[in-house]
Amino acid sequence: MLKIDALKAGYGPLTILHSLSLHVASREAVAVVGPNGAGKTTLVKALCGLVPVVGGRLAKDGLDLTQASPQARPSCGIAVVLENRHLFGELNVHENLLLAERHGRRTRAEHHRFGMDEVVALFPILGEKWHQRVQLLSGGQQQMVAVARALLLQPDLLIMDEPSTGLAPKVFKDIQVVFEKLRERRVALLLIEQNVRIAAAIADRAYVMSMGRVVDELDGADWKSAAQSDRMVRAYLGHSNSSDPTFDGYQVSKFTN
Repeated sequence: MLKIDALKAGYGPLTILHSLSLHVASREAVAVVGPNGAGKTTLVKALCGLVPVVGGRLAKDGLDLTQASPQARPSCGIAVVLENRHLFGELNVHENLLLAERHGRRTRAEHHRFGMDEVVALFPILGEKWHQRVQLLSGGQQQMVAVARALLLQPDLLIMDEPSTGLAPKVFKDIQVVFEKLRERRVALLLIEQNVRIAAAIADRAYVMSMGRVVDELDGADWKSAAQSDRMVRAYLGHSNSSDPTFDGYQVSKFTN
């Protein structure tokens, strides 16, 4: 599926990612966690083609995308939900989703595709706000539009940058339901997330980033237990799980196969 080897990327003379390597298998859910300034958002932008890659290789299903243009990547089965969503605020919900539907990948097998009716069923509030301008929606509702739009591009790899930021736990749990449907449609998930407990509730395994590098990889029971340990989280991120009262008590559960 996705394979990154010794990736180097940054802004002008400033290199942010230093020989970073990771991989995501088909139908797998993988998290990238780390403190602010670790380079997580730069990684997302490099995957989108929005930041120059100056070394290493990025490939999906064996196809070299290292220097591919941003507009070429959705046709390769990659959809991204950026932290600030990048929606068309002056357009209504239907218009935002219609743009994605019209540009969705046509080669995706029919039984794996997401339809307009289905994404509205996943997020019923969008049907109620169908003709409302997106800029008038709440942050949680905008995030739902962003996720629905990404699914209508018919990806087999969904990348999400800090999806829990600014969302109430109830709203995020509604979005988490969508993550649980991804495997059924053979969609892999790369989750970029600072909240380790949230990430562990979704991802099978995780890469830990610091200063533009992957410094550890955790999977299985080690990953789940580390996410529940304030000592471990403090060692990796510089703060504890309990320092985020918004998601205090959020339970780690298995994102099942």
